[in-house]
Formats: sequence, C-alpha cells, structure tokens
Amino acid sequence: MKKVIVTTTINGPTKAIERFQSLKDWDLVVIGDLKTPKDYHLDRGVYVTPAEQEKYDKALSDTIGWNCIQRRSFGLLWAHDMKADVVAVVDDDNIPLDVESWGKDLLIGRDVEVDYYETDLPAFDPVGATNHSNIWHRGYPLQLLPKRQYGKKVRRTIRPDVQADFWNGDPDIDAICRMEHAPDCNFDPKCFPMTANKMGPFNSQNTFLAGKWLEHYFLFPHIGRMDDIWAAYYVQAKGCRVVWNKASVFQDRNVHDLVRDMRQEYVGYENNLNLVKDLACDPESILAYLPGRSAWAFQLYRRHFNHA
Repeated sequence: MKKVIVTTTINGPTKAIERFQSLKDWDLVVIGDLKTPKDYHLDRGVYVTPAEQEKYDKALSDTIGWNCIQRRSFGLLWAHDMKADVVAVVDDDNIPLDVESWGKDLLIGRDVEVDYYETDLPAFDPVGATNHSNIWHRGYPLQLLPKRQYGKKVRRTIRPDVQADFWNGDPDIDAICRMEHAPDCNFDPKCFPMTANKMGPFNSQNTFLAGKWLEHYFLFPHIGRMDDIWAAYYVQAKGCRVVWNKASVFQDRNVHDLVRDMRQEYVGYENNLNLVKDLACDPESILAYLPGRSAWAFQLYRRHFNHA
C-alpha cells in the first residue's frame, strides 16, 4: 500500500515534520511557499519548491495565489501522481503523540464497528459527542449549536473512506469558541471511533483520505478558514464516508491573531448552515457559494484527474 503524507509550511522543519519524515512506511511531501526558508531541507521526503509548483501547473498556481495554506492542494496532486492509496493531510504544528502508532492500523477501507449517531439536524458536530461537549468543531454551523443531538446512538459497522483523527492540546475549534473557552483538551479515546447519519466537519490537520477520493477533495482558496471544511462537506455530499477517530497528535498551535481568524471564518458563520442543506440535495451546489477565482481553481485542479 502506497501511503503519502502531505503538508505545506512557511517554517523550517518543525518537531512534527521531524517525526513525520522518520516514518519508514510513509512518503512525505512538503509544499513550499514564498515565505518558506530557501534552504528548507528534508533528510527523507520530497520538498516541492515554489518554482517546481509553477512548472507543474502555472495556471493553478496563479489562481490559488501565494502565502496561503491552500498551496497544499499541490501536495494532493503530487500524491495522486505517486499513486497513493492513502493520503494523510497534516499540519506542521500537529505533533504525533507516538511515532510507533501514528498512521498504523488505519480504519480506511476496513469494516469497522463504530458509535453511530443519528440526528435530525442538517449536520453533526463530532466534538460535542466527546468529553469536551462544551466546545465545537471549526466549521460547524453556529445556528445549530444549542440544538445538537447525541441521544440516538447505536453500534454499527461501516467501511470509511476518511479517518479524521482528533488532536489533544489546542483543538480545532473556531475563533469564537477559542476566545470564549481557550481549551486545553485531552480527548477520551473511549468516545471513538464515531460517525453519523449526517455530514460533519473535518479538517486537513490530521486526516487520512483514501486516494480514490483525491479528485473530489480540494482545499478551496479565497474562502478564508473554510478551505478544508467546505472540502470535507463536499466530499461527504459526493458519498464519502467519514469516521472520526481518537487523538493521535498534540497540537502545539502556531501563533494566531484570533480576531483575524474570526474574520477569516465569517464566510462560514454566514453560509455553513445553508451550504450543508444545499449539498445534501446537490453536491455541485457548492459552486454557488464559491467566489469565481475559487471555482476556477477547483476546475483547474480536477483537470489532473481526466479519466478519458
């Protein structure tokens, strides 16, 4: 099985990157940006320079733009060209808790017994089903927070396409939640794995994706901090089955301006509820929510998966 880790960075090799490149059964692809140190070096793995990205697809590069985490989509294309069976999309500040167990015994493509939640709401919040039920996942529609439902839970066997592992430490919550709670989390492994009858948010920080779904998984540029959240909603609308799994990293979060983050998330605060409702009827309705430049970037990305 071909397994590829994909990330992007503006830093030198972090502690997380050092651990990822030490994993012998994974290939590491790091996508550079204009702010990435010119002398960036990996002992084991592939570093893709800005010049190499432009040579690969200048139009896509120009449409995504620079100095943004959405450059990571080039890493997804690299993984596709490497014929990856599984792609791990990670952040360079998410440090594997244990290099001996991270990425082992993956649930993707296997029959797995999980906690299966049923809700009448348009979306499911996985964070609310844990021992930290007072907070919520980034990208969950805020209008649904007081209505979240976890009373209907059964055991069910599923075969997931995506395994979204959680993160201890500073979790992936939105700026409003972080400003209010400033949590330091240790998620109870007994809460996992879980899934639901409705789509829910997952991120690109510590997530494993079956390679066959790369064509539909694109980190949309020019929509702020909803890039990976809308990607998650879209692939689920296309039929991708996600399972949320126990924490396998510690997030030592890079410094953020929370007010800036909140501005970058506003497109989600305003649109996420209507988006998940529309996607449930028609996955391609996402195009109505994207600015033109983002929709064009998605079209350029999908050209690399021409099956003709």
